[in-house]
Amino acid sequence: MVGVMPATTPAASAASPAAPSPGGATPALRLQAVTKSYGDHPAVQAVDLEVAAGEVLTVIGPSGCGKSTLLRLAAGLERPDSGSVWLGDREVAGSRWVPPERRHVGLVFQDHALFPHLDVATNIAFGLDRLPRAERAPRVAEVLELVGLGDLRERYPHELSGGEQQRVALARALAPRPAVVLLDEPFSSLDENLRAQVRAETLAAIRLTGSAALLVTHDQTEALSLGDRLAVVRRGVVEQVGPPTEVYETPVNRFVATFMGDADYLPAHVRDALLTSEIGVVSTVPGWGRTELDVEVMLRPHEVALRPEPSAAAVVERVEYHGAFVLHHVRLPSGRSVRSWQQHGVRLEPGTPVDVTVVPGSRPVLLSGDTALFAPPDSARR
Repeated sequence: MVGVMPATTPAASAASPAAPSPGGATPALRLQAVTKSYGDHPAVQAVDLEVAAGEVLTVIGPSGCGKSTLLRLAAGLERPDSGSVWLGDREVAGSRWVPPERRHVGLVFQDHALFPHLDVATNIAFGLDRLPRAERAPRVAEVLELVGLGDLRERYPHELSGGEQQRVALARALAPRPAVVLLDEPFSSLDENLRAQVRAETLAAIRLTGSAALLVTHDQTEALSLGDRLAVVRRGVVEQVGPPTEVYETPVNRFVATFMGDADYLPAHVRDALLTSEIGVVSTVPGWGRTELDVEVMLRPHEVALRPEPSAAAVVERVEYHGAFVLHHVRLPSGRSVRSWQQHGVRLEPGTPVDVTVVPGSRPVLLSGDTALFAPPDSARR
């Protein structure tokens, strides 16, 4: 069944700088109406975004969308053209400017940025110059144990694997006990198998410290699995921010829907809460009684069911084997296509006629143009 849910919107601007979040606590990080351009190119456009204490927020978007610029603005590696940046109740950019080294944030980059001539322990201790000398070695040992590298303290970066180097970079960022850790594409240089392991270890270490984290990524799996919330960015604008399930299952527009996962779109019609398309009845739409409207319905491959049927007009065009699952590309009578994930034991050969339906319990998203509909427009009321 299709559920009517309120549209998710980008975080609203607060009435005053560094105002408490809805839960009552001051956010660990707040970007308020932040804008940054490079020449004539607007990289970030009036963005409002916050990260709560202890929260992990992932930021995702296509290359050049401004997501790394957001992180650099938070870190103090870039100055905003307008707007303000707050760390807790302290303004660090806007009416005043605090340089990166005085912001007390941890930074983890894609290339690790380790000092090749320093061993692991010295690399980690590099950011502890403000800590009393007697406390530095115990803190280094503590974070090395936290990231599972206690026995590698005397090795040099070139003697470590890519995953170990990444964990050293994380330990160095966490060593000064920052309130906020900023991670810029931290796993993209790792191979896929190692990436999943290091991702899990990194998240566990951040959770144990209680630091807030803002993680920039281009990987949908990373964004969905790591963050308490995720923000989708396009052309310097936050299109949607919310819990991963909400962003994936109820995207606010076509861009978010398509960027966060495979999606196919079919013309459809709603009449008195019944949604139909060329594959037949898709579902009912609670709250759409006494309405009539032409829409599009978004179907993700896991929502599309197939059944071999000799008399069916839809035909399997192509099959892709993905190990645990098999992706079927199906051509409908109209010439449009939909995709369907099937368990690895189900493989319908190209040319097989199939009956196409929607998996029971699915909640397809409705769109009018590029905008998702979460309630019927007044013009559709009968």
